[in-house]
Amino acid sequence: MTRKLLTLACSTALLAALAAGCNAQDASRPFQSTEMGRFGEPWAMTFLPDGRLLVSEKRGKLKLVSLGDAAAASKVGEISGVPAVAYGGQGGFGDVVLHPQFASNQQVYLSYAEAGEGDTRGAAVARARLVLDDQGNGALSGLEVIWRQVPKVTGEGHYGHRIAFGADGKLWISSSERQKFTPAQDMQSNLGKIVRLNDDGSVPADNPFASQGGVAAQVWSLGHRNILGLAFDAQGRLWEHEMGPKGGDEFNLVQRGKNYGYPIVSNGNHYDGRDIPDHATRPEFEAPKITWNPVISPGGLIIYSGSAFPDWKGNAFVAGLSSEALVRVQLDGDQAREAERFDMDERLREVEQGPDGNLWLLEDGKGNAGGRLLKLSPKGG
Repeated sequence: MTRKLLTLACSTALLAALAAGCNAQDASRPFQSTEMGRFGEPWAMTFLPDGRLLVSEKRGKLKLVSLGDAAAASKVGEISGVPAVAYGGQGGFGDVVLHPQFASNQQVYLSYAEAGEGDTRGAAVARARLVLDDQGNGALSGLEVIWRQVPKVTGEGHYGHRIAFGADGKLWISSSERQKFTPAQDMQSNLGKIVRLNDDGSVPADNPFASQGGVAAQVWSLGHRNILGLAFDAQGRLWEHEMGPKGGDEFNLVQRGKNYGYPIVSNGNHYDGRDIPDHATRPEFEAPKITWNPVISPGGLIIYSGSAFPDWKGNAFVAGLSSEALVRVQLDGDQAREAERFDMDERLREVEQGPDGNLWLLEDGKGNAGGRLLKLSPKGG
């Protein structure tokens, strides 16, 4: 039996064991779930310092949520001035993240798919000042695009465009390979890369490929496929997860200048059945810390730092799309392993930590009000 088939068999057995026993059943969950609102194809969320919540919707809306004790008590307003998005397939409005000094500068960062010439599209990141009013709405002021995928290409898949800020104030962007495979290894393109920038979009002089100039200077790591989760741990290590091809979803520790091998290596195969050599065959490429096969189709990612669930402090949480699960990952230094999986019965797009330490989920609902916002709080809390 090949290693890939053995991995598939073992993973299938593990999933069966989980379904039969210890993790996924409602009675064993250490949390209770409360619906707090519904949104049309929500993609990302972030909490404001005052406890309100920004939620992006893929078709191009940015919602402002004043939370109540349940959905009926929550009030949803809208933020105007959002840039036009190229909606379709996996494209549209993406991430929304606050500047580390938001309390003093009110700057928010947005990612989205934008149209190019002809039938081309690409991800972009913009920043703007968030101005809120007294009626529960607001506007974006002084919107400025500070980064774009190069080049724009045809198709509607694999934008990535997750955003994170490091403790040093640098801006990190996941730029997926747009289902074009080879750009992930091409340093004339910033597709299939993780990008590191200053908060104004300029390139830090200490980036690993800065001396090459052009888009190569933006790159921190390369050889990625579709990166939909990006988060720092308490020690400043950057972790990401990405969708593999047919099999081989990955959880990676992001390291300076490293090449993660796609599409030369993967622990999955092409959708047309062609084999891709495993990571183990090419040790010069950085191998994932976790490989999922069957896949979980990872969406959002956080590393938990709250006190509501003290046993989970320092753990990563992955929102699963096809797996319809919240996946807990135990981090141990520079190593990682899946520790637990909670079946949520819906595709999960995003996971976030609230200011009170509760976990918050966004379902990947279709339609005008199909995706629930869920608060996960300790049972009895």
